Formats: sequence, C-alpha cells, structure tokens
Amino acid sequence: MTSNEAPSPAESRRGLPGDPCVMVIFGAGGDLTRRKLTPALYNLESSHLLSGNFAVVGITREGISTDEYRERVRRDLSEHATGDVDPKLAEQLVARFHYLGGDYLDPKTYVRLKALLVTLDADHGTRGNALCYLATPPDLFAYIVGHLGTSGLASEEEGRWRRVVIEKPFGTDLETAKALNRDIRRVLTESQIYRIDHYLGKETVQNIMVFRFANGIFEPIWNRRYIDHVQITVAETVGVEMRGRYYEQAGALKDMVPNHIFQLLSFTAMEPPISFEARAVRDEKAKVLHGVQPMSPEEILRRTVRGQYGNGVVDGREVAAYRSEPRVAPDSDTETFVGMKLFIDNWRWAEVPFYLRTGKRLAQRVTEIVIQFKKPPFVPFRGTAVQQIAADQLVLNIQPDEGISLRFQAKVPGPMVRMGQVDMEFGYARHFGSHPSTGYETLLYDCMIADATLFQRDDMVEAGWNIVDPILEVWNAVPSRAFPNYAAGSSGPKDADDLMTRDGRQWRSIDHDSGGRHRRDKDEARALRA
Repeated sequence: MTSNEAPSPAESRRGLPGDPCVMVIFGAGGDLTRRKLTPALYNLESSHLLSGNFAVVGITREGISTDEYRERVRRDLSEHATGDVDPKLAEQLVARFHYLGGDYLDPKTYVRLKALLVTLDADHGTRGNALCYLATPPDLFAYIVGHLGTSGLASEEEGRWRRVVIEKPFGTDLETAKALNRDIRRVLTESQIYRIDHYLGKETVQNIMVFRFANGIFEPIWNRRYIDHVQITVAETVGVEMRGRYYEQAGALKDMVPNHIFQLLSFTAMEPPISFEARAVRDEKAKVLHGVQPMSPEEILRRTVRGQYGNGVVDGREVAAYRSEPRVAPDSDTETFVGMKLFIDNWRWAEVPFYLRTGKRLAQRVTEIVIQFKKPPFVPFRGTAVQQIAADQLVLNIQPDEGISLRFQAKVPGPMVRMGQVDMEFGYARHFGSHPSTGYETLLYDCMIADATLFQRDDMVEAGWNIVDPILEVWNAVPSRAFPNYAAGSSGPKDADDLMTRDGRQWRSIDHDSGGRHRRDKDEARALRA
C-alpha cells in the first residue's frame, strides 16, 4: 500500500473489536470446538477483540439444555485454555453461549435456528450478522450449506452479513474439490466463504510476508541467484490415534499437502503483492501453485517418496506400527510420510528445488521452512586450514517454538584461520513475551472483520489438487511393497534422505530441540579445540 492509498476496510478495523455477530458452530460437541474454538474465543474476549454484541450458538445432535451446554463450555475452558482463566471473564463469555439440538440434515433444524437468531439479535444486538463454522465431517459441508441457502440463513440483506467457515479437507481429489466448490458457490458468494487452515494462524506464517517485504536485506536475495534450495518440514510425533478410519481414506498426502504444506510453500515463494489487501495477496499465492512444474509418471516415481511407520520409540516410550493402530487394516498401504521435490516455473525460482516432507511418528514435532543459500567461492581460503565452507541457512520456525534463526560462518578465535557456524536466533516468546494462542484467534477475528487474506480461495484449492492428483494416480497404480519402511521415532524413510543426497544435499535434522542444539554447539566447540 502506498502512502497515498487508503487502508482496506478490514485493515482499518484491525485492533478494534470485531463486528457484532452470532457465531453458529455446527459440531459444537467435537474436539475442534472443545480444544481450539472455545479457548480461542476466550483469548479474543480477554484481548477485547470480541464485540460486546456477540453470541454463540452451539449445534449438536444431542438433546441437552443451554444450561448443560454452558457447563460443558466451562469445563472445556478449564481443561483446554492456553493460559490462566479469569473466572469473571469466563462467566461473561459463557453467558453468551446458547444451545440448539438438531440433525444437520433436517430442514427443521434450520427453521429453529433462524428463529433463534432473531431472538439473539434482540437480546444481544448482533445486527443480524452470523458466522457459521462447519466443525463437522467434510461429507456434511455441502448439505449444511445447502440448508443454509434454502432456509434463507445465507442471505445478506438490509446491511447484515452471513459468512461460512469451512474446515479442511476441501475435497479428496480435484474432482471432489471442484464439486464442493460448485455446491457451495450455488448458495454463497466467494466473499462469504472462509476456507480455514489453522497453520495460517501461526505468527511465524503471517510474519513471512513482513520478514520478506519489510526488510531490505532479505528481499533482494530471495531468488534463484542466491538461494540453493528450500526445505519445508511438517513433522509430528503423534500417530493417527483414533482417526484410523479417516486416515485410511486420506493418508499423509491428501491430509497435509494440498493445504498445510502448499500454504507454507505459497507464502515462501510468492511475488510481492501490490498491497496486503486479501485479493492481492491471494492472487500472488495462487500464481505459485499454478506455477508448480508438472511431473510425468517417471518423474513422480523419482521425485516423490512415501513411507509408513513401523514399531519404534517416541519420547521414550514404545509405540505400535501404523498397521496395529485402531481401525487400520493389518496390511494397509496407506502412507504416513510424504516427501517430494518440486520446481516452480517462474523467473524468480527457475531451477531452485523445493523439498517438502511431512510425516507422523517422527523424532520431533517441528514445522519449519529452511532457506539454504548458495555457498560462496572457496578461492580466498586456499592455503588456510579451512577445508570447506558450509552453506548459510535461514530457518523460519513455525512450531512448536515460533521464531527465526540465521546460521552463518564466523572465524574461530585463535591464530589459525578456522571457521565455525554460529546462530542468530529470534523467538517470539522471548522477545515479545508469551501470548496465549490456539492458532485460531487471528483467523476467527479475521472472519469477523471480513479479512480473507489468510484463507484459501477456490482457485487455490483446485490448483493444489491439480498438483496432488497425478501423484495419487501413480501411487495407486504402483503400490508400495516396502511398508512399513521407517521406525517410529526416526526421521522418516531412507528414500527421503536419498531424495536429497542424490542432489548432493541433506535435510536439516528434525531432532534439534533446544537441548539438542546446545549439545550440538558443545560438540562443535569441542571438535574445534581438538
């Protein structure tokens, strides 16, 4: 945005309480609501970002009273709040919760919801605005949106707004994603649709744009001339837990790549937008996905990796193989690990490989983006004790410890010319103080002020599946015969390491928690003194 350009309506609202509205949660009894949405609403309330004219309607199939529902909300806050709970503030929020029992497929549920919204508008002054959050199984999305349309609950009239938040997955392949987009667009305009990805609520993800475009020292070198390659890692220590039935249908590729991984990819590789207005940012993100180089079946077999965890040890305890998990077939071919090498066909990134990996039951829980720069010429150091020069790395840590680190070369003290790698680190919690967050606060607030910047657009969803579909086709045609091919608690299958070593590169170790980092630094110092 230039100095003469007015801020967008949403940007001018930022920092002020959200619009008056009712938040309608379909699936109010599920884990997402209990563990994430309710604590997020409390955090917004404590930050004075909820309107004084705000209410919640929780919808489930159970037949309980509003008083019983409120008691559940109190319990959820006590168990899942991200910080200390102020009893007075909690009661102030709980008093705004209301309950409606009903079947999501029954038109009568929506008739009663419409009547309840009229009552809550009179009681809470919500101005007829409603934010519907679909925290339900994905096969209900189109049906719920359809009923919202036929009941008139999606209609924006007399100055009121109606918005719908849809959780992932957005389809199971390109065809179903297009069908879902068609179904919901029959009822809603694109401006009413908020396809949510909680990863984008992380401060470091949002900070990628600020880091790149507000610092003159980084943007000039953010290109193929200076960057050797990019690594994006989303590693989890948990298994599939009780989600075996879902995971058998999805697998790591469908579950993580078209949404979380590609969102991180697009923020990392996007061109500078003309402003931070939602359309400008999403236009540039979509261009990244459209620019991903298509792969032939032979290239897919060479440039993608799949894995499935076997028995192993995670966090000091023995864990079972994927095939022994509840609701998983004993001979399952479902992948729990995905690795791949992609290229983006544009001027900035031509011939720069992007290595992506995600997996369950790995050594550490970590999400990070690694920018590895090209090595400088060795020429000046001939005739010295320096044997080689390591590449500089910029690491954007998304979770669990949000921050940024830069690793570069420095001279080891002493008369000899010797080098060691040093780290400059910035941590959000250390620098700005801890800020209770579930990752949903920013996203819910953005829905209330009509800022769609961090939400996926229909063309972005379809572009992501357009990349993934050919991989699925090849993998289905050529099933893996090696599963399980990595131990729980490891860094993944050997094929993932080979994906990089064939190119003369290697993954940044995922086993680098703060304790591990300190041990590594001590080991390096000891080696240099030897």
